[in-house]
Amino acid sequence: MSITHLLILLVIVVLLFGTKKLRNIGGDLGGAVRDFKKGLDGDEATKPTGSSEDRLRADPPPASTTQAQSPHDTTEQK
Repeated sequence: MSITHLLILLVIVVLLFGTKKLRNIGGDLGGAVRDFKKGLDGDEATKPTGSSEDRLRADPPPASTTQAQSPHDTTEQK
């Protein structure tokens, strides 16, 4: 592709979307790339600070799940 083709393509894109829409798309795309890079780098600012008790934990499954079947469970227990 030559520079002429790229310029014609750029003019068509600007005519279709408009400069304001392209500016918004560029800003959103830049923010997404920035957040992605922070996630890959393991940015210290995004890591939780505090003890392990401050973090949310999932509840363990109830112990009686092996004894009773769910009404929606169609598998047989052996």
